[in-house]
Amino acid sequence: MSIRYSRAALIALALAAAPLPALADCQMFKLAELPVTMSGMQPLMPAKINGADALFMADSGAFYSSISPAAAAQYRLKLHRAPEGLRVEAVGGSVAVSAATVEELTLANQTIKRIEFMVGGSEISSNAIGVLGQNLLGMADAEYDLANGVIRLMRPGDGCRKALLAYWVTSQPYSEMDLDWRGERTGQTMGVAYVNDIRIRVVFDTGASTSFLARHAAERAGFKADGAGVVPAGLSYGFGRRSVRTWIANFPSFKVGDEEIHNARLRVGDSDLGDVDMLLGADFFLSHHIYVANSRDKLYFTYNGGPVFNLAQLPSKEAATDPSAAIPPESDGQAGDPTDAAGYARRGAAYAARRDFEHAIADLTRANELDPKEASYLSRRGVARWNNDEATLALADFDEALKLKPDDIDALLWRVRVRLGNHDIAGATTDLAALDRVAPKQANVRLEIADDYVRTDMLEVALVQFDLWIAAHPDDANLPDAKNGRCWVRALLGTDLDKALKDCNDALRMIKSAEFLDSRGLVLLRLGDYDKAMVDYDASLNLKPGDAWSLYGRGIGRLRKGMAAQGQADIDAAKAITPSIAEEAKRHGLVP
Repeated sequence: MSIRYSRAALIALALAAAPLPALADCQMFKLAELPVTMSGMQPLMPAKINGADALFMADSGAFYSSISPAAAAQYRLKLHRAPEGLRVEAVGGSVAVSAATVEELTLANQTIKRIEFMVGGSEISSNAIGVLGQNLLGMADAEYDLANGVIRLMRPGDGCRKALLAYWVTSQPYSEMDLDWRGERTGQTMGVAYVNDIRIRVVFDTGASTSFLARHAAERAGFKADGAGVVPAGLSYGFGRRSVRTWIANFPSFKVGDEEIHNARLRVGDSDLGDVDMLLGADFFLSHHIYVANSRDKLYFTYNGGPVFNLAQLPSKEAATDPSAAIPPESDGQAGDPTDAAGYARRGAAYAARRDFEHAIADLTRANELDPKEASYLSRRGVARWNNDEATLALADFDEALKLKPDDIDALLWRVRVRLGNHDIAGATTDLAALDRVAPKQANVRLEIADDYVRTDMLEVALVQFDLWIAAHPDDANLPDAKNGRCWVRALLGTDLDKALKDCNDALRMIKSAEFLDSRGLVLLRLGDYDKAMVDYDASLNLKPGDAWSLYGRGIGRLRKGMAAQGQADIDAAKAITPSIAEEAKRHGLVP
């Protein structure tokens, strides 16, 4: 796979290079300023593929840029073979890829001709169609200022050989560290850090929404999955097709560069990262201003303030008292207010990503004042208000955004969530129908539309959405959830039970989940195979005690086998947990 275009692109960018203020004899040249908007913990960059709008995730951990197979179909890109035997190692396992050539990729008003992308792997976002990796981000020095919504490609002048390239530093502390084995084998930005004084190799990876330590490295530092204070943190996935288990655990010390965190709470992932021990993800980048000096194999960073690592999956009570508040004591502060609406909006999105909703709302309000006709500012403020428990104001923002841009997929999707929260089923189904009309048939958002149709009890329509998503995503990390969703819908409908059983079996081969066992239990119950159904319900309840649907299904199975006392006990226990379950089950023809 050729990357010769990178040199040509760098020459094109250099023609517009703007010098920054001189540092003594050192003059820094800005080759490109790439706007970045945080969507949750994902740094998204606007682009055009052959003239059509697209969003990519900026992924400093990816050695090469890629798009998903569904996106390649959506943008009508012709696939060709990648180099023989090429597989990509990633969170969730290795992935075989093909390739596609984009005739024109436009970024920051610069157009790159005939650029190749890898095609393969899981969808990484409901918005982004792929990632921009090191073949673009690493073709010069790269400055990551995600807290202000920008990535800059930089070139130090001839007088900068001995200068500090973190040009924004005045009197605040900064870290300088060597890049470790950056180069030709992986193309990643790598360095060394220490956990409990154990040396680990880290990748600086904006594509990882949250930082995490590989389990094998965590165990070298004393981690045990069943140890005191260890909290399960759910499943995570990346480019690979497998989901991985994660935990959050306390480590007495974490050190990178000259920065040390005592009593650090770190996320641990049950994933083999190969020669890498830890991903320093978008949360680390948001809390730091980082300059990757590829020109001298150095990395510089300063601390922005706030928590270094995002532990949002902790239970709320524990998160509120989490010792990861033990963070470095000084910050470099803000570099001054933005000068335009887009700048305020990007900084507001960065505040929202760090759950500082007060400042996010203020910045997005200012963006709206400066440019009241831009729908995305209202939509993003609506999301911040929704997350800040201001549902009424959030709904008003989504309403106004959709007046300006009726086909705004994000605003429609968020308004569905608000309306479902308000029990406005009619309004939610109207928005879901609009989403169905405007979303490309291959879009990742189809899976969210399917789930929301299930919540509105419009099961036949949900089935169509599951079919569309599964057809476009045959090798995706979310495939087990999608197949389970389709299995569950057919089980509730009582139709195509052989197909439902196959979907549940497929899902369970990939992940053993209480939810998947519950779905298959219902299929088997519908088929009259009560013994196997109760085996699945027992297994589901062993993994997730107190699940109302599993109790209710097992109760029906036991009653039908003549186990009256045990069956009624399960039914009563299910009703105690979810009083409406009997009525809901009856709507689908499930009665004791």
